[in-house]
Amino acid sequence: MTAHAALGLAAVALFEASCVNAHPDRTTQTTSAAAIAPAPPAGSAALAASSMGSPGSPPHALREATFHYPTGPLGPEDVVVVSPVATNGERFPVLVAFHGRGESLKGPARGARGWVDDYGLFGAVKRLQAPPLTDDDLQGFVTADRLAEMNRGLGKNPYRGLIVVCPYLPDLLHGATAFEDGPRFAEFIVEEVLPRVYKETPAIGTPATTGVDGVSLGGRAALAVGLSRPEAFGVVAAMQPAIDLDEVPPFADLAKKARAKSTAFRLRLLTSNGDYFLESTSALSQALVDRGLVHRFDVVTGPHSYEFNRGPGVMEMLLFHDRALRGVEVP
Repeated sequence: MTAHAALGLAAVALFEASCVNAHPDRTTQTTSAAAIAPAPPAGSAALAASSMGSPGSPPHALREATFHYPTGPLGPEDVVVVSPVATNGERFPVLVAFHGRGESLKGPARGARGWVDDYGLFGAVKRLQAPPLTDDDLQGFVTADRLAEMNRGLGKNPYRGLIVVCPYLPDLLHGATAFEDGPRFAEFIVEEVLPRVYKETPAIGTPATTGVDGVSLGGRAALAVGLSRPEAFGVVAAMQPAIDLDEVPPFADLAKKARAKSTAFRLRLLTSNGDYFLESTSALSQALVDRGLVHRFDVVTGPHSYEFNRGPGVMEMLLFHDRALRGVEVP
């Protein structure tokens, strides 16, 4: 990694101070072997589609569990899993969501809780289930037009819920190690974590209904993991990914190889006008275009910060995957 990227990550780590919130509306369960909740038996594609619930389904309570792995490919690993409590055999898409570098420095137990404790996952789901969204829900970073667009979308296609899988991301995958350790971490996620999630939660449990995403260092990890195992995901996405300009060609080449392996996954990049990595993410988007790779590229309003993660970050991520993994139009 160049000095530019190292300084960017250092600034991110310094800015990302811990902020833990209480969530009285959630059910919490910690487990290393027991199931989160019994899932319906696997069935045909038609059964899976019919059991995803209708747009008019009532809001879901959330259940939380933690998978503990004393030894993982990159060290000890915790994975926090947040699942809607299913009713009437309902099943849900799965989103693997990686946190940023600030949580990487906290260790597995606290780091894996980044989306839950630091980025406001529970509050975001609660608000998405009870629109309209307000400027405060987006931490004041959204434009009036985008807020109106999000609310129109929620009126047309209400938020229906995701199983969000939050692995601890060690402070690794910098520089060339992203292309060396990324595939090993991808194997752990795809071969160990996802089968367990499919078995122990009300997941639809197919690659087409499974996405991967992350923010900052987590966005970098999402690209490394998702593009290493594209056949396992219906969506590979990254928000404000921590990549440097000289890393654009290898990441774009990795995407091209991934597309050669699988034509089924959808690719998305999201950055913001105040993102440290705006230039490099924009360059990556152009490099994908140059390689003939269709993808979605979004630039929203906001900085590279915890406030962004709690506002546009978590909201945009949940909304996008809730729609894309169900084959619904994404505004």
